[in-house]
Amino acid sequence: MEKPSHQKEKLPIKSWSEDDRPREKLLNKGKQTLTDAELLAILIRVGSARETALDLAKRLLAAADNNLNSLGKFNVEDFLKFHGIKDAKAITIVAALELGRRRQLSNIKERPKITSSKDAYDVLAPILVDLPHEEFWILLLNRAQEVIAKEQMSIGGIAGTVVDIRMIFRKAIEGQASNLILMHNHPSGALQPSQADLEVTKRLKIAGETLDIQVLDHLIVSERGYFSFADHGLLS
Repeated sequence: MEKPSHQKEKLPIKSWSEDDRPREKLLNKGKQTLTDAELLAILIRVGSARETALDLAKRLLAAADNNLNSLGKFNVEDFLKFHGIKDAKAITIVAALELGRRRQLSNIKERPKITSSKDAYDVLAPILVDLPHEEFWILLLNRAQEVIAKEQMSIGGIAGTVVDIRMIFRKAIEGQASNLILMHNHPSGALQPSQADLEVTKRLKIAGETLDIQVLDHLIVSERGYFSFADHGLLS
C-alpha cells in the first residue's frame, strides 16, 4: 500500500529519486535549476531524525519570509535557535550568505561600460592574446552596455574552435543579457576574419535579433592588436 505524500517527505534525501536530490540535480541540470531551499539544503548537508535537510532549509527560509536578503541578516546565534542547526552548519550558512553579499558588491564595482571596441578589447584581451590555441568568449552586457559577465564558450586548436550558437544564447538568457559582444583569438597573429568567422557572426546576429539580444560586435584578437566587425561595418 502506498504511503501518504506527507510520509514520503520524511524519507531521507538519499532515498529520493536522483533527479530530486539537490546535489545530483545541481550536477546534472545546473545550479540555476535549484530552488533557494535546495541550494540551502546543500549547505546544511544532513537533516535530523525529524526532518530532512530540505525540510530544515524550507523552515529557515520561512523564518526569513522566504527572502534571501533577510536570511543574510541572520547571525550564527540566530541559526543556532533552530533544531538541527549546530555550530558548523550555522557558520557554513553565514559564510555562504556573506560571500553572496560580497559578490553583489563586487559586481557593482567591477562593471565596465562598453562604449567602443577598445573597451571590449581591454576586458578580454589579457586572457586571450598570449594563448597558443583558439578560444571563443562572450561578454554579456545589460541595456546600459555594462559588462555583467564574461564567459568562455569553447576551446579549440591552433587553427580554430567550435562555436555552439545555442549554448551562447543559453548563457545570454540565463545571465539576463540585453547585448552580446563576441571575441576569439588567432594564435597565428592574423587579424583578418576567415569565411567561417564571417558566417558564424552573421548567424549569431540573426539569432540574437530573434531573441531580442543584440550582437554589438565581434572582435578577433592577437598579440598584434584586434579586428572589430562593428568598426569595419560587418554587422549591418
